[in-house]
Formats: sequence, C-alpha cells, structure tokens
Amino acid sequence: MSSYREYKEKALRDPEVKAEYDSLEAEYDIIQAMIEARINQHMTQKDLSAKTGITQADISRIENGTRNPSLAMVKRLAEGLGMQLKLELVPRTAKQ
Repeated sequence: MSSYREYKEKALRDPEVKAEYDSLEAEYDIIQAMIEARINQHMTQKDLSAKTGITQADISRIENGTRNPSLAMVKRLAEGLGMQLKLELVPRTAKQ
C-alpha cells in the first residue's frame, strides 16, 4: 500500500484535482499542522478533547475535513496543544 504522500502526489497530477486542492490548501495546511502537532506530542484525540473541552467527535471531524471550525475553536485547539495560533496573510505567487 502506498503512503498518503505518494497518493497525494499522484492525485495532484490531475489538473481538476489540483485546482480543487489549491482552493482548499489553507484548510488542509491547518488540519495537517494540527494532526502533526497532536501526534508529535503523543496525544490522542481524546487527550486533546480533555484539554480543550472540545468533543473528541468534533476533533475527529475537524481532522477529517468534515467540520469547519471557528477561529475561536482553532485557538482553543492550539492552546490545548501548548501552541500559539499565528495567522499570516502573504501575497499570492504568480500562476505558472
């Protein structure tokens, strides 16, 4: 079985998939950062739920991309992970 990264690389070769992915890139980046931080700290979704008061089901939905959390909720998750949320607006790069 191939890894997620290999699957992603293959899927993004399709121009339609790439366009849709690019439109959701910020959401995917936040989800991936949250999952990586939680795993790197050896925390389960249940552990993070206990620290934040956000239900494990909601954390699961956020990580699966089926729940769009508010900024306040993302801040609570960051705090539960012992992190600070930092948002950054950057100029778009020219399309190639």
